[in-house]
Amino acid sequence: MNLTTKDSKAALTSTDLLVVLGLENSRLSLPTGVKVPALSTQSFKGEFREARLTDAIGGAAQRVLKIGLGKAADTDMERLRRAAAIAVKKAEKVRARSVVIWCAAAIEKAAGGAEACGQALAEGALMGAYVCDAYKSDAKPPYLKKTTLVGSGARFKKGAARGTAIGEANCFARSLQDAPGNLMRPRDMAMSARKVAGRSARITCKVLDEKAMAKLGMGSLLSVSRGSSEPAYLIHLTYKPTKKPSKKLCLVGKGLTFDAGGISIKPSAKMDEMKYDMSGGAAVLGVFHALAKLSPTAEVHGIVATSENLPDGKANKPGDIVTAMNGTTIEVLNTDAEGRLILADALAYAAKKVKPDATVDLATLTGAVVVALGHELSGVMGNDEKLQDALVESGQRTGELVWRLPLLDCHKTHVKGNFADLRNINSGQGAGSTAGAAFLSHFVGDMKWAHLDIAGAAWGVDDRDYQGGAKGTGVGVRLLTDWIG
Repeated sequence: MNLTTKDSKAALTSTDLLVVLGLENSRLSLPTGVKVPALSTQSFKGEFREARLTDAIGGAAQRVLKIGLGKAADTDMERLRRAAAIAVKKAEKVRARSVVIWCAAAIEKAAGGAEACGQALAEGALMGAYVCDAYKSDAKPPYLKKTTLVGSGARFKKGAARGTAIGEANCFARSLQDAPGNLMRPRDMAMSARKVAGRSARITCKVLDEKAMAKLGMGSLLSVSRGSSEPAYLIHLTYKPTKKPSKKLCLVGKGLTFDAGGISIKPSAKMDEMKYDMSGGAAVLGVFHALAKLSPTAEVHGIVATSENLPDGKANKPGDIVTAMNGTTIEVLNTDAEGRLILADALAYAAKKVKPDATVDLATLTGAVVVALGHELSGVMGNDEKLQDALVESGQRTGELVWRLPLLDCHKTHVKGNFADLRNINSGQGAGSTAGAAFLSHFVGDMKWAHLDIAGAAWGVDDRDYQGGAKGTGVGVRLLTDWIG
């Protein structure tokens, strides 16, 4: 879909569908020259997600779709994202080739300004138009070809440009998530990372194969891929700004392209969803997809540990002991707690090779976080309160909500091993999501670090118009892009 912007002072160009956003208990404002039947306007209340379609009786639009945002005090970027998603979905349904989303000055004021509105509408339109039909033999191209966002001047245009980069990046991450495990293998993640790096001269990509990882002593990461015919990789993306970096940040993503649980095999029900166990890695690649256009002042490193976890004669066995890059020995008591094994070496690599000012890892690490927080929030734990608070704030701005969970010294003690330094599960004290973070805390060195458990938010979320249901959400892309600044 081609997405462009236009100043609201300019005359409205001809379009198949004009979308007008309205506030509850407020007079609906239409572009100059556009006329609709009086009854269609009078019956429109502006309630949140209310949508009324009518034929135009004058002006440049064939049809007019009125979408409600609710009360002005409740109107924010999230409601604009949802309204834009409703708009493009309806445009596709009525087979419109072009749609104009018109944002009046009153809407911009209510939602935080023209720049915020431009960003939110661009994100919502692009994410709302996302479909995954690449694997269907009868897939048809979309009817909607062009979307024009209309708002106030340069600030609106700037916001829309940022929203376009972020929306496209989110959809890119979702396309990686939704790919089947036989077509999104560790090698395919590495290939995707190289393609992302090719989008900007300021992004480089280094891919470490198993031989290179063995040389670095990454026995924990390498142990997970023993049961698979597919080799593991460690992807290292680096973005460098044109001027001296304001700070150095690192993102670490779990890239399990399929997780059967290994010898501690998972139940067969819903095992197909374990293609989503690479969602953390997909988010990291998605962030770099956005960085190619956004050009922040920070230096950003993205590390993705990618592997498969399958049962085989060479696979990890419960009770095996492996050694991580930082020399820590680990009892593998449950081979289905494999994500922390690959993240352990990825974090140790970040601590030794990158030495960032702050590190955030994100992973579909535990089912326990779904029990604690459901599908609408990600859990955050770590060793730095300001970093965790910053992620919570970014979550509020982007709609990718984050909730702090505790990480106490006793949790770190619970993962101490009997026959090795650590064990990869705790000894039955509960707090499963925290146990995963507690394990990882032993590999971060002196880095400021936060761990995001996105197991609930990565797929299966409630319908938010621009995402929802069985497909991937691309969670983390918008959150971390906002955090980077």
